[in-house]
Amino acid sequence: MYDIAIIGGGINGCGIARDAAGRGYSVCLAEMSDLASGTSSWSTKLIHGGLRYLEHYEFRLVRESLEEREVLWAMAPHIVRPLRFVLPHHKGLRPAWLLRLGLFLYDHLGGRKLLPPTRVLDLTRDEAGAPLKDMFRKGFEYSDCWVDDARLVALNARDAADRGADIMTRTRVVKAVREVGHWRVTLRDLATGTERDVEARLLVNAAGPWVDKVLSEAAGWNAAHNVRLVQGSHIVVPKLYDHDRCYIFQNADGRIFFSIPYEQDFTLIGTTDRDFDGDPGEVAITEEEKAYLCRAAGEYFKRQVKVEDIVWTYSGVRPLFDDGASKAQEATRDYVLREEGDPATGVLVNIFGGKLTTYRRLANSVMAKIEAVLGAKGPVWSGTEPLPGGDFPALDFSEQLDAVRARYPFLDDGTSLRLTRQYGTLVPEVLGEAAGMADLGRDFGAGLTEAEVRYLMHREWAVTAEDVLWRRSKLGLRLDKDQAAALQGFMSEAASRAA
Repeated sequence: MYDIAIIGGGINGCGIARDAAGRGYSVCLAEMSDLASGTSSWSTKLIHGGLRYLEHYEFRLVRESLEEREVLWAMAPHIVRPLRFVLPHHKGLRPAWLLRLGLFLYDHLGGRKLLPPTRVLDLTRDEAGAPLKDMFRKGFEYSDCWVDDARLVALNARDAADRGADIMTRTRVVKAVREVGHWRVTLRDLATGTERDVEARLLVNAAGPWVDKVLSEAAGWNAAHNVRLVQGSHIVVPKLYDHDRCYIFQNADGRIFFSIPYEQDFTLIGTTDRDFDGDPGEVAITEEEKAYLCRAAGEYFKRQVKVEDIVWTYSGVRPLFDDGASKAQEATRDYVLREEGDPATGVLVNIFGGKLTTYRRLANSVMAKIEAVLGAKGPVWSGTEPLPGGDFPALDFSEQLDAVRARYPFLDDGTSLRLTRQYGTLVPEVLGEAAGMADLGRDFGAGLTEAEVRYLMHREWAVTAEDVLWRRSKLGLRLDKDQAAALQGFMSEAASRAA
């Protein structure tokens, strides 16, 4: 019998699994698809305080988020990096004094130590003003962080497994039944169709957009309605500027959106906020959203962004706690935890809402509830231990990159950078003693080799080409359909041989 069974392999589920396993609890986690295949891989990929949340007086959420920026950067300096955000002043929207006040609070609410503070920009002189229309003459610059969201999930799962958790992907929870003092959970392996039961003293529902569906279908609680599903879509276009800073723009409808350097050769623009009604697994950007983001970007950039410029889009559904807000963009991004049952009948902890930045804090809060039911084991620890590959100082990424280039001089600069960003100190575990590209096996394109694919299959639960190209990496932007098909063929054959 497990101490804890977790439903959902997104950032919340994997974060809880890591924290619990590290404290000494026995843990199993079931994810019906791939890790981070839902909301957690479709974010704007920011570790940020949420500047606009100040307008909704969510000071605790902002403070908690600001404090987490440097914690997560220190835990994972390969996949988390600091970014500077440029906020041009738009005279027709929020006044400059309000922006200055908000940024003052932003600088001082959280535990900023390494990130540089806010400064005022003269956009007529600073290079950040060059891509913008001439009407934007003044701006503000502040700090937040970027994260590879899907890799953050995979690394939490990997660390959880290394600490003893059982991570089961492509495994659906079809039934959860209370028995005396524990839960009996029926799991279905979606690859084979076989079912088996596991027992757990406590059940955590971290199914994200499917949290109510789990309650209704697996747990048998009819008419569960706790979350408001909000669709957020992004577009990716060829890069609009050469510098490495991001922009945060205000829109006339009150929303904000970002323009972010992406995967070296692209610019990421998003996000939208619209209520969603349907299967979260089938969410897709609408033509209206494409036009909205292009039009919004065109209000700021000299170069017009056209729908035909888009090279990729992605959409996700955020499971926000339904607080009755009138507009999707006003719904709280904070998380809500609801505990059901008691130790005699089996306790269920449901997770509603939350955001990428505060996943570790959410896990800590869930652990407090778990400890109250199961008894405390190990101490709070998750913010002081690095994620796999992140065991080097936050400011020393360039030194880590130099070490990879020195050890594997045959890699081109782009591949060295990508591998260091993805794997950090684990690059030698991925590439081994290779002395040349031939030692890494087949190259599927863009530097993705057989050695790396085998590592992802063996260590990171990758099963399909989509897992590799769009979640463990973003090489789907670079490989064509034939290359992706060849990769899928290789992975299917390798899996068959291993079975």
